[in-house]
Order: sequence, then C-alpha cells, then structure tokens
Amino acid sequence: MVRLLVMRRFDAFRHDPLSVRKAMGVIVAATLASVVVGGLLITVVDSEEFPELGTGMWWALQTVTTVGYGDVTPENTAGRFVGALFMVEAIAFVTIVTAVITSSFVERARQERIADSETAEALGVEQLTAQLAEITSRLEQIQQTLESGGSAGARTTG
Repeated sequence: MVRLLVMRRFDAFRHDPLSVRKAMGVIVAATLASVVVGGLLITVVDSEEFPELGTGMWWALQTVTTVGYGDVTPENTAGRFVGALFMVEAIAFVTIVTAVITSSFVERARQERIADSETAEALGVEQLTAQLAEITSRLEQIQQTLESGGSAGARTTG
C-alpha cells in the first residue's frame, strides 16, 4: 500500500511540471527520510550513546544538515561506522536530489528559451513574407502604371 502510494507520487513528480514548491517538498522529504532512517539506525547500533530515538534523530538531523554541534556523537566502533556511512549516504542523497531538481529547472528554462526563439523566428518569417507580398504588390502596381503610362505616352508623342 505504502509502496504504491510512493510510486504514484514519484510518477506524478516525474511527469508534472516542476515547481519551486514541489522541489522544496521533495528536498524536505528526502532530508526527513534520511533523518528518520539514520536516527533509527544509530539508536539500534549504538544504544549506549543514543538510548532513545529522539537523541538518534537529533544526531541524524545535525549530520544530514552538516551542522554537527557535537553534543551527541557515536563513541563505539559500530556507531562510528554507521555514522560515517550515514554522513556519506545522507549528504550525497540530499545533494543528488537537489542537483536533479536544479537540472530540471535549468532544462525547463532552456526549453522555454528554445520555444521563444522558434516563436520569434516564426514571427520574423511571417513579417518578412507579409513585407515581401506588399513589395510584390507595389511592384505590380508600378509595372501596370508604367505599361499603361508608357503606351499612353507613346501614342501622345507619336
């Protein structure tokens, strides 16, 4: 059930246009997921230093946000190993999510510039076509005037 909900949300995120609000929601969700997983993991592995889930999640929040107050730290080898893995994974995960979102915004801006350029080019072609039609029409009028005036002038002088 939860997996289905997550898959639907992920598909909707991939297919719907990205907004700043959605991007922020994804970054916050990724950060919270990392904090919860890291907090649970450190509480299980190093229960001496992290006797309660709240302390583990506080440490995970400090770690994932790279604040690192140092008020709680893993002391045993297993806790430090989990801490090192968590630092690399969580910081990389949030960074990658942020980079993907940023590249989505950049790509959307690029696509909009291309569309604007194509629209401007199409308008330019339309304007040139209209101007060419007007010039052609004027030339035809001049030619008709010359032909009618030239034959009238030839009769008058001759």
